[in-house]
Amino acid sequence: MLELRDATKTFLPGTANEVRALRGVSLRIEAGEFVVVIGTNGSGKSTLLNAVAGMFVLDEGRVELAGHDVTRWAEHRRAKLIGRVFQNPFHGTAPSLTILENLALALRRGQTRGLGWAVSRRLHDELRERVRQMSLNLEDRLDTPIGSLSGGQRQSLTLLMASLVKPQLLLLDEHTAALDPKSADQVIRLTEQIVRRDRLTTLMVTHSMHQAANLGDRLVMMSNGQVVCDIAGSEKLSLRPEDLLARFEDIRRAELLDETAADMLLKSYV
Repeated sequence: MLELRDATKTFLPGTANEVRALRGVSLRIEAGEFVVVIGTNGSGKSTLLNAVAGMFVLDEGRVELAGHDVTRWAEHRRAKLIGRVFQNPFHGTAPSLTILENLALALRRGQTRGLGWAVSRRLHDELRERVRQMSLNLEDRLDTPIGSLSGGQRQSLTLLMASLVKPQLLLLDEHTAALDPKSADQVIRLTEQIVRRDRLTTLMVTHSMHQAANLGDRLVMMSNGQVVCDIAGSEKLSLRPEDLLARFEDIRRAELLDETAADMLLKSYV
């Protein structure tokens, strides 16, 4: 379904600010898998998502999605296959349009635009039912501008919009990081509900140890632009947040040892 082969990306190469964000990352996600990616700041997890979404061109490597080689596809072309929810609840929606109008636009993702009524009575009723199923008490407020809603309500609707037309891949980019704990829990509950119900192939980046341990079929841990851990099956089912903390500590110690060894080697030639 999704495969990255030796994905490599360096920002500002040859400068003092050079960042090797991805270092030959290879990753395969099967159809229907829910994969959670975790890592420290600068580990490459968000760059990985952006590489899949097409926000930049890889220096080296290949991206395949749903049987297509999309390595050279522009972001807007990949968007026909991908649904995405960003960290900021105010991204991904048109704030001045109503809830209903935003949902109607989301339904036309990947389709040609034309003239005509955007929302028929039948479609209105269908969308109202989809909103009702989210238990947000917004089904009778479809004419409310989406910009007037709370962050949690808006992020929940953005999640619905991203999955309304079943995407080949759903990308969740720390989509609860900007929310208060209660709203974050609500959005995570809806995420599980929608992903499982529609069997969506999902790649989710999070900074939350609790989410990483308790969500998804598989956990990928990144560090220094590389995949350093890939956990699935019974090991993933039994994973606890404290297990992840221990793994992070092991990686940190190993990286410190590598830096110390490199420094000692350098000094031996001075």
